[in-house]
Amino acid sequence: MLTGSLSLKNKELLYQKIQDGDIDIVVGTHALFQKKVEYANLGFVITDEQHRFGVEQRKALKNKGNQVDFLIMSATPIPRTLAISMYGDMNVSTIKTMPTGRKPVITKYIKSSSMKPILEDLKDYLQNGGQCYVICPLVEDSEAIEAKSASQIADAMQKYFKEIYHVGLLHGQMKDNEKDDVMESFQKNEIQILVSTTVVEVGVDVKNANMMVIYNAERFGMSQLHQLRGRIGRGDLQAYCYLMSSSSSKEAIDRLKYMEKSHDGFEISTYDLQLRGPGEVLGSRQSGLPTFLVADVLKDFNILTIAREDAMKMIDDYHHHKGYQKLISKIKENLKENNEYVD
Repeated sequence: MLTGSLSLKNKELLYQKIQDGDIDIVVGTHALFQKKVEYANLGFVITDEQHRFGVEQRKALKNKGNQVDFLIMSATPIPRTLAISMYGDMNVSTIKTMPTGRKPVITKYIKSSSMKPILEDLKDYLQNGGQCYVICPLVEDSEAIEAKSASQIADAMQKYFKEIYHVGLLHGQMKDNEKDDVMESFQKNEIQILVSTTVVEVGVDVKNANMMVIYNAERFGMSQLHQLRGRIGRGDLQAYCYLMSSSSSKEAIDRLKYMEKSHDGFEISTYDLQLRGPGEVLGSRQSGLPTFLVADVLKDFNILTIAREDAMKMIDDYHHHKGYQKLISKIKENLKENNEYVD
């Protein structure tokens, strides 16, 4: 395992073993594609949580070997139309089925900036032995942004539930060992209410936690809300997610009401794409996102798919493909006309 937190001595030892080919499988973080890491014969790369990596980062890892096979995975649903546009040189497959026995999470939009409307529901749920996530968009209070902070909510809940339930606080500014301690306590049910930022978005599995309250839900993207909601309902018990927002924006309210009725991440991301466009849906991390002057990735999906198939055929047999030769000639002509041609 190779991560940035290893000691320099251990890193140097691993670098040498990787370069010599003494290690067959390396598991790690972004440390795997730093300049110092050289592979004896890199042939296969698996990238999990792909949405957390930029295009340039994926390219840096691919360039560590010769003709590297690539498998990228993400639980964040990207509309198939957009996925084929983004990953045009890859085969795209989607898994839409839920694990056996799971029930759809009952989701409710609550027009409120406080927990008052759902407080009795929360108390009843906790009395029956359940655990709850409370998600906030900020770590600390901010003068610039009007939104609830995790620190503020955790303090308030500790005072309210004093000596009845234990409240934990989790956010990205904490040290790794502190985060691990909090999550371990939550998994052991030593903490009944976990107030957190989006650090729990992936990789958290506590089957006894089947209620989630999200403050200022309008500040989260729809796919992110779907990801967060995926932390609950991971067993065979019914789960409940409350989306709290006092926003008066019609678009924000429509988005949250759509979350109430849809449990399909691909449907949600497609709806989000229609509302906001591809740039906003995926954010600035996804450099190289296709922008078209005329085409629409949703309306023109059929012809986009045909164009991709044609392009792949031309690339597979470019030496003998007349269309490819004609295209290359045309590109060269245009480049020469603009004094940009280099053979």
